[in-house]
Amino acid sequence: MRVERREEKILVIDGLVSGYGKMEILHGISLSVRRGEIVGLIGPNGAGKSTVLKAAAGLLKVTSGTVIFMDEDVTHTPPYQIVEKGMAFNPQGRVIFPDMTVQEHLDMGAWTIKDRLEKEKSLERIYNLFPWLIERKKRKAAQMSGGEQQMLSLARAMMIQPKLLLLDEPSLGLSPKWVKTVFEKIVEIKESGLPCLIVEQKAAMVLGYSDYAYVLEMGNNRFEGRGQNLLQNPDVRRLYLGG
Repeated sequence: MRVERREEKILVIDGLVSGYGKMEILHGISLSVRRGEIVGLIGPNGAGKSTVLKAAAGLLKVTSGTVIFMDEDVTHTPPYQIVEKGMAFNPQGRVIFPDMTVQEHLDMGAWTIKDRLEKEKSLERIYNLFPWLIERKKRKAAQMSGGEQQMLSLARAMMIQPKLLLLDEPSLGLSPKWVKTVFEKIVEIKESGLPCLIVEQKAAMVLGYSDYAYVLEMGNNRFEGRGQNLLQNPDVRRLYLGG
């Protein structure tokens, strides 16, 4: 059952067909993310969740369908141009460089910002959102815990001042304490005005935090609705939440 959502559409994916080489993974996925939303994307392993993010970010070829970002068709746009337009993708596994410092990671994240003062403003916003990074500016990523590295990865993605944040498995490999901390920070990011599309294996948790969510199965849409509604849906609970 679809629920009316009145907010402005930031991302619209319609009939998306994509995959890896000749292997088609997505068979016509459709979804949208609106301003002020956390949108969850759940489903069993192999459902195509991460593939959706990679195709939206321009990292995979789209065979058919469209990706509309901020009212602009970016279906076949190179990934670096999609980043420049304001779509930030935080990949699975954090992709942190062990010998680089916190400051170097943030500088790398700001590669789209040419104006020095604008970069300083962006850095100030990041330090307001992640204040603990200030005292760790010179610390190498290898000296940080997994949870700290995930927060650094989030901070780096946000340095471009994005209009949309794509998160692939942000809880992967983290302790329960850090999982809770990461999701609380995602809510804070959303409340600052930045919508988020999240792929997550911890289905019940992401549904609890999501304003809206989609359930994929074998590269197709299966269910969609408000996160809390899907959390209480008996079919979703039986098939994807262990009863």
